[in-house]
Amino acid sequence: MNIILMGPPGAGKGTQAKRLIAKYDIPHISTGDMFREAMKQGTALGLLAKRYIDQGHLVPDDVTIGIVRERLAKQDCQKGYLLDGFPRTIPQAEALEILTKEIGRELEFVINIDADEKELVRRICGRRVCKVCGTPYHVDTMKPKVDGVCDVCGGPLIQRADDNEEALKVRLGHYYEQTKPLLDFYAKRGLLTSFDGTKDLNVLLQEISSLIEAKTR
Repeated sequence: MNIILMGPPGAGKGTQAKRLIAKYDIPHISTGDMFREAMKQGTALGLLAKRYIDQGHLVPDDVTIGIVRERLAKQDCQKGYLLDGFPRTIPQAEALEILTKEIGRELEFVINIDADEKELVRRICGRRVCKVCGTPYHVDTMKPKVDGVCDVCGGPLIQRADDNEEALKVRLGHYYEQTKPLLDFYAKRGLLTSFDGTKDLNVLLQEISSLIEAKTR
């Protein structure tokens, strides 16, 4: 089961990613993870990417595509993979289509988790995280036992600098600008299915799982 997971910030993409990789025992692959792994292993493409990153530049598409190819060809992707944060543009999507065919690991599902902007604002602005251990909370839906104190380690809960409405609107602007063409791209190929990110987490997981299992039986 080869999957791309898409969705705006706050739609619940990260939560469902963790559940899906645990359920199906497939690797969760993000662009950042791929860059870090390639740089750590000292591959030629990893070292090239490091040069751009160290200089504060975006890594060019051809280098990124090469690193994606290296990662998806690894043994742990044999049963499938969940790709997150890539592709971000139509040229990247077209290149990914070609390389997955070449390595025999073509995409089967593009899962888009969505929610309206009002709900995204509520979720993002209410997020809190433990400053010490990183455990997530929410002022409405995942409250700690003691206000402002982490249940796990007792550390203080903080609001991240970009978890506010103004910053979210900027991020959403970039998301819609970059993502709408990709949704159309994958819809035309019959790969896209959109889900309502406001549903109960377990219901949403069941809906996504039913889609996957109906096609992979």
